[in-house]
Amino acid sequence: MDRFRAAKPPYPDLFAGALLWGMQMLAAAMLGLYLRNGLQTSRLGEVAVLYFLGGLLSWPFALPVARFLAYNRPSEARFAAFFVTLTAATILMTAFLFAMEYRIFYSRWHAPFGSIVWAFQFVFTSVSAVYQFLVIGLRLFLPLGLVCLVASSYHLAKRMR
Repeated sequence: MDRFRAAKPPYPDLFAGALLWGMQMLAAAMLGLYLRNGLQTSRLGEVAVLYFLGGLLSWPFALPVARFLAYNRPSEARFAAFFVTLTAATILMTAFLFAMEYRIFYSRWHAPFGSIVWAFQFVFTSVSAVYQFLVIGLRLFLPLGLVCLVASSYHLAKRMR
């Protein structure tokens, strides 16, 4: 029962942390885009919103899970719990948001909602969008995202005793 109580983060950590993590992922994506092509894209605003929201919306899922896994563990295990959970949640949330944007774009050519064909189109469009994000979009988290991840995981592991 103590583990579940420990998993519930204080509300300031949840909300301020989400905002801060979203800003860090935005900065990581912008630096990654700058290093790759000097921010030369017609979709800079959309990319910025995608990575910011990916970080912002992943934090409320990642933090309680990581705190649950890190409860009453040595500092190395706490660091690992935060590192792995933040990594997975951020990638999954950003990929999910990318897939939904991708789906919205292609929905005009899809079958009517609720049909079997629509279901197949929804699944395969989403899977191909996630694959495309993993191949093309994941690298925008580097190099700054990795630095933010290590620093945040270290900070969170030290704060949780």
